[in-house]
Amino acid sequence: METEIRNFQDNQVAEIKLSYSHMVKPSLRPRINSSEDASKLLRENWDEDNLGFIEEFKVMLLSRCNKVIGICNIAKGGTTCVTVDLKLLMATAIKGVAMGIILAHNHPSGNLKSSDQDKRLTAKIKEACKIFDITVLDHIILTEESYYSFADEGLI
Repeated sequence: METEIRNFQDNQVAEIKLSYSHMVKPSLRPRINSSEDASKLLRENWDEDNLGFIEEFKVMLLSRCNKVIGICNIAKGGTTCVTVDLKLLMATAIKGVAMGIILAHNHPSGNLKSSDQDKRLTAKIKEACKIFDITVLDHIILTEESYYSFADEGLI
């Protein structure tokens, strides 16, 4: 059995760099104290034209004291569903050094009821977050007229 040893520099591989840069001082970041606070901030950062048209999934990153680090668009879907890449969501939370996250997606139909798929996805994300000591604080479903909070309903 032969073993081939290559110099790392001889291989063409991509260099991976991680960086974090924030534009807003921590003292000026909004604090989330309730699902209503979160839903208002999410709504302000949602494309109103898409709220009743296509499903989108976002994640709000929070510091230890629930100050908003940022909101990231994770996925866009169709009129009835959106596929969330768990690796992308976790990479975002880790790179943002989030201590807590709030998940959010919209229901273009206007239906505020959470589906079984919504509940399974939330549970899957919670399990992944445990490994990194990140707390899933809520999962909010937005419609054009209102919102639904998993935390308010005792589902988190």
